[in-house]
Amino acid sequence: MTISKGDTLPDAKLVKATEAGPEQVQAKDFFSGRKVALFAVPGAFTPTCSAKHLPGYIEKADELRAKGVDEIACTSVNDPFVMDAWQKSAGSPDITMLADGNGDFAQALGLTMDGSGFGLGERSQRYSMIVDDGKVVELNVEAPGDFSVSSAEHMLGQL
Repeated sequence: MTISKGDTLPDAKLVKATEAGPEQVQAKDFFSGRKVALFAVPGAFTPTCSAKHLPGYIEKADELRAKGVDEIACTSVNDPFVMDAWQKSAGSPDITMLADGNGDFAQALGLTMDGSGFGLGERSQRYSMIVDDGKVVELNVEAPGDFSVSSAEHMLGQL
């Protein structure tokens, strides 16, 4: 079953990329008590993700915070070392990178896709959501191959 607006996020283990190295976090704890702008990408360093998706959130980070967002987070079915390298290559500490290495979080949300035709295996769909105290306030899932409703610009219009 796919998560919907109004639902509480499922609790799954994620790994936060930090300066001190990987740090395991429970989704329940990470999203509790604050407003988080979360976006998911099929893969770090992939073309649309690196050229548009992540840069848009970096560019709009201050505007998102000005509209009440406490944290901006990106998740992908990648390991925490890849997520950390991607953040460093993008040159911004404004985005918290949450590795979903085994895809448990994406599966619990019901937002996986089969990328095996591209050699990627099971990955997360491209989406964004506004999460307030663990509850999904807005959910924007992209059609395969699209990039519009999960953008930072679209999210700003929802806040």
